[in-house]
Amino acid sequence: MENRKIMLDENEIPKKWYNVNADLPTPLDPPLNPVTKEPATPDDLKVIFPMSLIGQEVSTEKYIKIPDEVMDIYRIWRPTPLIRAERLEKALKTPAKIYYKWEGVSPAGSHKPNTAIPQAYYNMKDGIERIATETGAGQWGSAISFGTAFFDMDCTVYMVRASYDQKPYRKSLMQAWGAECIASPSTRTNAGRMILEKYPNTGGSLGAAISEAVEDAATHDNTNYALGSVLNHVCLHQTIIGLETQKQFAKLDTYPDTVIGCVGGGSNFAGMAFPFVRDKLDGSHPDVDIIGAEPMACPTLTKGLYEYDYGDTAGLAPIIKMYTLGHDFMPPSIHAGGLRYHGDSPLVSKLVKEGVIRAVAYHQTEVLRDAVLFARTEGHVIAPESSHALKCAIDEALKCKETGEEKTIVFNNSGHGHFDLAAYEAYFDGSLVDYEYPEELIKQSLKKLPMLNNK
Repeated sequence: MENRKIMLDENEIPKKWYNVNADLPTPLDPPLNPVTKEPATPDDLKVIFPMSLIGQEVSTEKYIKIPDEVMDIYRIWRPTPLIRAERLEKALKTPAKIYYKWEGVSPAGSHKPNTAIPQAYYNMKDGIERIATETGAGQWGSAISFGTAFFDMDCTVYMVRASYDQKPYRKSLMQAWGAECIASPSTRTNAGRMILEKYPNTGGSLGAAISEAVEDAATHDNTNYALGSVLNHVCLHQTIIGLETQKQFAKLDTYPDTVIGCVGGGSNFAGMAFPFVRDKLDGSHPDVDIIGAEPMACPTLTKGLYEYDYGDTAGLAPIIKMYTLGHDFMPPSIHAGGLRYHGDSPLVSKLVKEGVIRAVAYHQTEVLRDAVLFARTEGHVIAPESSHALKCAIDEALKCKETGEEKTIVFNNSGHGHFDLAAYEAYFDGSLVDYEYPEELIKQSLKKLPMLNNK
């Protein structure tokens, strides 16, 4: 009988990250300087990033070696298990096989340390003493706090106000690793004060928190900015997830038909998906179905426009080509706080645009319903963000129930939900409501795209 949990030894952890940028059918559109709107140069970016990460951002080298110091810390929790959800399969009465890659075993409880550790390492090597960053649900803030603690660095985290209020123990977790956590928008930065003046009762957004963190980094010589998603180097670091997953399926002598991840900025999805994108593009597995699952309340890939837009609300970050809902998009305070970003990874966006991967969107009540089913069959209470990928996996398994196909489905179970019990409480007491962002508001926001205004 097949093992329910497929493990790797420590010596089987991939030694290199995979760079999908090397295999794109056509090159990415370059990031633009937010002031000149000309292609950004390394000098533009080195105000907030170390040159080593800028190099990874633009690299077309197919594989990039993981530094020994980073690998040594990875071994605290990696490799992570690939688990077959047999009890869930039985509950669904599906002939499909459902697997999940369980990233919730990391000290921070999610996939985010996969990039937090190397980002802290490269900044430390560059002489940086403090990191300024943003966080939505708190997973990234927790992870970068964890990462900077290993390299004796200070850390300031601007946390989206809605999540700051909903998830106070995320703040405590960051403090345990030595970081300072500030509700965003705040009065500490010019960007925060400007946003508060315009939206005095706002629950905040990732775009607003990014503005504050970028301003903080740009105005302090000893400080750099770190981003937990979206950028190419972040997606690069996360590919250790998919590379491990492929080794685990090789132990089963099989290959998945369907690969799924939730999408906010795109990091955990890219981490699982990009190694499979490689196999799809090179023709070794051309039929693999790769799906990103996002919330109806922030439907970037399914309702956004593929255009150049600012990466943040205040227009301080580079302008990048991506699917976007508009940089001044202020999302509702849904419980999947990590999926509230107005844009998406340029790499993920390009692959969606070119039809290599596809996207679906779900309401939060149906997502939490399936998360409860998962808890009652598989035991793990998972993050609302990760539950979007679960919901997609269940939908695909139910299609197999109708057709009789015995497909193999894998999803990235990107984090536990131990700090997200307010979402479950709202689901159980009936106060969790569905919200679909109005088309008219999306249209209004999209009218303000920087490059469209230049045309």
